[in-house]
Amino acid sequence: MSELRKVQFKVFRFNPSIDTSPKWKIYEVEVDRGSTVLDALLKIKEEQDPSLAVRYSCRQAICGSCGMMINGKQRLACFTRVLELNTRVVVVEPLNNYPIVRDLITDFSDLFNKEKMVKPYIIRDDTLEMLNPTGMYLQKPEELLEYLQFADCIECGLCSSACPTYSTDSLFLTPMILNKAFRFSADSRDMGLHHRLPIIDSEHGCWRCHFAVACSSVCPKGIDPAKSIQLLKRMIASASIFKLVKKKETQLVSRHHAVESVV
Repeated sequence: MSELRKVQFKVFRFNPSIDTSPKWKIYEVEVDRGSTVLDALLKIKEEQDPSLAVRYSCRQAICGSCGMMINGKQRLACFTRVLELNTRVVVVEPLNNYPIVRDLITDFSDLFNKEKMVKPYIIRDDTLEMLNPTGMYLQKPEELLEYLQFADCIECGLCSSACPTYSTDSLFLTPMILNKAFRFSADSRDMGLHHRLPIIDSEHGCWRCHFAVACSSVCPKGIDPAKSIQLLKRMIASASIFKLVKKKETQLVSRHHAVESVV
């Protein structure tokens, strides 16, 4: 049987609809080596304070719902074991950079609105085939590997909470959204980069990223958003160079024809 230990939880409490300012509340919880921070918070809610607001769902680090600041770092509460924090006091507060709904729950509306802007789905030019498919869009294993590392995002928002650029520029698309844009633009079945360019190649798009790598350091799925943003920059630069070269070729051809017609 696992040994029980008493741990203090210092929990951020704030209800914007009735409170004028945030406050901290201390709770003492018995945990064992298998207890997660989410287990402890739910135990607080069930046994000590039913007014505590916390968001969760799968409890298996799949849904991304229980993201919060735990001892000053962005983590998933269901994936963080209390005793592995090696501290007698666990400080729990809502994620940085998001509006607070209540207590530990934050509002992701801004993220999801930005996600729609980058069109996070496969875009094709062959409209008739998409409307009346005659088969599957095939993909080689090496083509899958081009974006597979970046496809496991669970939209927990931890990366955007850790991003120093987003903390100072609320219009910045955020690592999560830019990673999503790269994931689909790098997909060999996709033809939609030019549809996404107006938003990702903009003042608040990928060029605002300073490559602090804070986003990658907190991702619970091992994704590297900092890397995908740099790859997205390279993709945009390559597309711009290709467009410029094609334009110059067209101009040269036009001039050549003009000379011939004059002669």
